[in-house]
Amino acid sequence: MALMKMFTRSSRKAAEPVSAARTKAERQPREAGPGSRGWVGRGGGMASLVPSVTEYRGTTVQVCGLWPFSSGASSPMIGVPLGRHEETQATVCCDPISWFQRARLISNPSAFILGKPGLGKSTLVRRMFLGLSAQGVHPLVLGDLKGEHVKAVQALGGQVIKLGRGVGYLNILDPGQAVEVAQLLEASDHHEAATRVRADAHGRRLNMVVSLITISRNNPPTDQEQTIVDRALRVLDDRFDGIPVLKDLLDVIVSAPDELRQVALDRGDMAVYLQETRALEATLLGLTGGGKLGEIFSRQTTNPMKRDRAVVFDVSSIDETETDLQAAVLLACWSYGFGTVNVANALADAGLEPRRNYFVVLDELWRALRAGKGMVDRADALTRLNRSVGVGQIMISHTMSDLLALPAEEDRMKARGFVERSGMVICGGLPASEMPLLTSAIPLSRQEQQKLISWQDPPAWDSRGVDVEPPGRGKFLIKVGGRPGIPVQIGLTSIETGDHGVNDTQTRWHAPADSLLGPVAPELPGDGGEL
Repeated sequence: MALMKMFTRSSRKAAEPVSAARTKAERQPREAGPGSRGWVGRGGGMASLVPSVTEYRGTTVQVCGLWPFSSGASSPMIGVPLGRHEETQATVCCDPISWFQRARLISNPSAFILGKPGLGKSTLVRRMFLGLSAQGVHPLVLGDLKGEHVKAVQALGGQVIKLGRGVGYLNILDPGQAVEVAQLLEASDHHEAATRVRADAHGRRLNMVVSLITISRNNPPTDQEQTIVDRALRVLDDRFDGIPVLKDLLDVIVSAPDELRQVALDRGDMAVYLQETRALEATLLGLTGGGKLGEIFSRQTTNPMKRDRAVVFDVSSIDETETDLQAAVLLACWSYGFGTVNVANALADAGLEPRRNYFVVLDELWRALRAGKGMVDRADALTRLNRSVGVGQIMISHTMSDLLALPAEEDRMKARGFVERSGMVICGGLPASEMPLLTSAIPLSRQEQQKLISWQDPPAWDSRGVDVEPPGRGKFLIKVGGRPGIPVQIGLTSIETGDHGVNDTQTRWHAPADSLLGPVAPELPGDGGEL
């Protein structure tokens, strides 16, 4: 009994200071504001359960009267809808043309996409050109190495041009529609525009011949060889009836006309001319007779490009081990595509055709740049279109290391300039080793770098064989200059996510329904960009 009384007294004494302190705190005026659940204490009304509030989204016209419970979006709402902001869940709209032309957020309508394979780069590009096509912009996929964009272009009613050994040919000496358009411009008294069209066609053909020689030799031709090729092309234009091929160019050089002997500086000595053109003839002979570049460029073009619709060059039949051939085909597609754009702009400037805007997709840029010394100059000359010609451009590569893994320092600096000159840079998951190279071209905070590194992690292990997506699939960071990046999660429609929709890039993994091997196995995650 005594022990119980002592325990009760000691407990009462210990409790009295706490009660007194609590009462004293409740009597004091509340200087701080309420917490997330309300005022703490007696009469404060603190909520033990905070219900989630339903969130609605609408335009300023629709929700203007809901003050003060409305807030503005944290990302631009102009452009192709891509998905939702990863943090605020706000809708993110973005594409180079809309952000340049309408939103005035970037200085030129171009973008550069970087990211590891299999994280959705191709899907992002498809979403952009599908949305832009609805706005009247014609997508031009100038070199689809995996056939990823063929279904999307076909769904748009566009043109599919197949290139490859025994599949299709592209004559690099074909001026395309330049000759016909130049004659049309001259007939309508636009002589200056006709001269520019002819000069552009000549420059692109010369650039492509020099590019093929560079790829074939792994070194660029000499200045004198380039001068000889330039003069030989002019001789062909003056004397050849029809569209010449590389064999005709070789025949002109072998025939040694006076115009070529003058630029070869043979001083009337045929032996000097033969010595100056021997290596050039050998290289052109290899280009016309097969060699490692095959006969793709030595025959007449099988499927001429149209300028009034979406176009994709399907080069998926070329094996990935043939890196030189892939690089040559990509450059040829770029040259042919930009030549068609130039012709369309010339007709529009003369008022002979309506103005057309194009969205040009240049995939696997690193393959073309690694083909040989000086290829950066060739690619830069083919693709450098300024903002005044009505063309949006997007380049795609895996990492900055791919662009900077070039033998010559001047080529590495120019390749980095592709990223620095882009109006926007869109980054997917990248390894930590890429951060120093990437931050040297565009500013990235530590948080943004960590986000990109976390997106490149592999998916979790699953012993049941279920297809588990990587954590960074479909997630991208949109960077414009020094502004904070916009992290977006790409959202796809049912048409895009169907088993045989425009994003189905795993067709070769689909087993037939009546397969002798039993039930159809789950699709394997691939490099094509399914989300």
